[in-house]
Amino acid sequence: MSRSLPVLMCGFRPFFVLTAASATLLMLTWLLVINGWLPGWNPPGGLVLWHAHELIFGFAAAATAGFTLTAIPEFSKTSEILGKTLLPVVGLWLLARLAYLLAALWPAALGLWPAALCNLAFWLTLLRLLVPRLWQADGRAHLSFAWVILSLCLLQVGFFAAQLMVADALAWARAATGALSVLIVIATSRISMSVVNGRIEEGRPDAPLPNDSYLARPPRRNLAIVCIVLCSASEFVIGGQPVSGWVALAAAAAMFNLLNDWHVGRPLFQRWALMLYTCYWLIGLGYLALGAAWLGAPISSSSGRHLLTSGAVSLAIFAVMAMVGRIHAGLWLDRRPWPMLCASTLVLAALLRTLAGLPLTASSSLALMNIAGLLWASCFAIYLIATWNTLTGPRADGRHDGSGPQLKSDHSC
Repeated sequence: MSRSLPVLMCGFRPFFVLTAASATLLMLTWLLVINGWLPGWNPPGGLVLWHAHELIFGFAAAATAGFTLTAIPEFSKTSEILGKTLLPVVGLWLLARLAYLLAALWPAALGLWPAALCNLAFWLTLLRLLVPRLWQADGRAHLSFAWVILSLCLLQVGFFAAQLMVADALAWARAATGALSVLIVIATSRISMSVVNGRIEEGRPDAPLPNDSYLARPPRRNLAIVCIVLCSASEFVIGGQPVSGWVALAAAAAMFNLLNDWHVGRPLFQRWALMLYTCYWLIGLGYLALGAAWLGAPISSSSGRHLLTSGAVSLAIFAVMAMVGRIHAGLWLDRRPWPMLCASTLVLAALLRTLAGLPLTASSSLALMNIAGLLWASCFAIYLIATWNTLTGPRADGRHDGSGPQLKSDHSC
């Protein structure tokens, strides 16, 4: 089937299309909602819950599936996941999005049950494809991916259970933001050694590390992961209390400490390394803002949350899609200006959304949210347009899989 439908040639292809398309449509829909231009549509639990759920468990989940379905077979040295094998997980993701949208229209007794079941089936199908590969000898070192995906699955189950019991469903979505931050740290530690050391840029992704190379060292990384998990757990149990504020500051400090691994001089200052490096900065700043808000600073916790979601998570997703979507389509990295311009625009959008949560900008918060949302959506729309042929069309080298380029790059686009 991958020969007749190139979009099913590798796991990243359908899911990166869905990631970019859902990002654009979900954000534009949300802008219509906050401006009062979409009256009469109100899914169970309210529009804020739908917005948070779909961006975390829809947009980010699609990106997670696309990356792991491509990377895990490579990491574990097992067979690729392609063709008909991809259809169930892609179909379940689409059904889950549709079920939440239609929940506002069908009988209240049916409610979010279809959405909950489709989402649960999506995660379980994804785990069924990945866990056997991770359990292989070569995949055991990457089992952390399975734990993060399982945690996202359980957090989403908690989200829907809380809705059914009329409890605080948003608390489960907040905890999922922490899980996504952990996933960024785990995933980037695998990617960054090739990126910072220039092996992907130079067409040598499997070359040995030079003596003075960047290394993603476990101690700092593990400390950051533990602090993020503790912060999420503290907020979930006791809310935005001072204790949670101090733990959030610890998570910020751990992330800033993790940045020291990246400070290797000139190799850091190339576009792909800077994108991933900026993700770490945004995570650190996000937890710093959360900690400050919970300790009484005149800032909304929403500002910190959006530094994590519309900032770190979104930039990480964009950067990974821009890299993985080229390398595993048999192409070297795109050297045109648009990826860096979009990455910079995503950071700007996150900062504008953060400003919207400050007391000094209360009178212009809606305008800031509109500008930030339009900028954010435009980046993923540009990505979809610029990579459409790469994601949905046949490979230029005639292959029918997700293998990397076969020859050294000539640095063409």
